Order: sequence, then C-alpha cells, then structure tokens
Amino acid sequence: MAKKTTITATKKTVKKTASKKAATKTPAKKAAAKNPAAKKAAPKKTAAKKTATKKVATKTTAKKKPARTLVQTRVVARVDVGFGNALYLRGEGAGLSWEKGTLMENISPYEWAFSTTRANAPVEFKCLINDQIWAEGDNQTVAAGGSSISSPIFHW
Repeated sequence: MAKKTTITATKKTVKKTASKKAATKTPAKKAAAKNPAAKKAAPKKTAAKKTATKKVATKTTAKKKPARTLVQTRVVARVDVGFGNALYLRGEGAGLSWEKGTLMENISPYEWAFSTTRANAPVEFKCLINDQIWAEGDNQTVAAGGSSISSPIFHW
C-alpha cells in the first residue's frame, strides 16, 4: 500500500503518493476536489438547457402564420321539390361540376342551401331535382363571397 492511484473527474490525471501519511490525507482532499468539479458541471448543463428551450420557443413562434380569412359563397333556392325528393346543384367553380351534382342542404320545407369557401372566381350554377330534372331558364351566377337567392322553376 505504498502507492495509490487516483483519477479526478475533470482532468483524468494519475497521482502517485509515496508515504502512508500522504495516502491517508489525500482521500479527504479528493472528496473536496470532486465536489467542486461536480458543482461546476451542473450549472453548465442547466445553462445549456436554458438556451435550448429559448431556441425551441423562438422556432415555434416563427412557424405561426396569420390566420387567413375565408370568404363564404352561398346559394339559396326557394322551391318545393316534393316529399322524398332532393335538390342538387351543378355548375362551374367552387368545386362544382356540370357532370355530377352536389346535394344542397334542406334548411326548411321550401328552402335549400349550398355554401362553400372554395370560390376564387364567380360561380355559374343550375339546380336539379334528384340530380336528374334541370331547372328551366339560363344558368345563374354568383360572385365569390356573395349570396344568391332564387326560386327555380321545374316542369315535370
């Protein structure tokens, strides 16, 4: 037990002691030396964590975009289509098609409605009963963001 090897946490150096007195005194000094090194490492880690959270907070606020205002285009048809029948809408623009009709929502016994936020330009449309019987007259048009209230006429 004449020689004893010690390793410190920060420098990884090897100390050699020659006498027994030095060997007995060094453990007390070693314990004191390890504690300051451990205390110094802990504040550095917390400082690193604080800077990391600040970066994350900055990134999340940078990703937020201002809310885009949606403009609603609405078509209302006031007509009695008979019990068990439904009113459809065909057209061009706002997701409508001349090939297949879009079912309108029945909001009262004589009122049907279609609304969308997809219109970027004027919408041209025509009403159909059960997506088969076309309304009489010309196609109708509503501006994007506007409303159209009509009373289509059907002969069946």
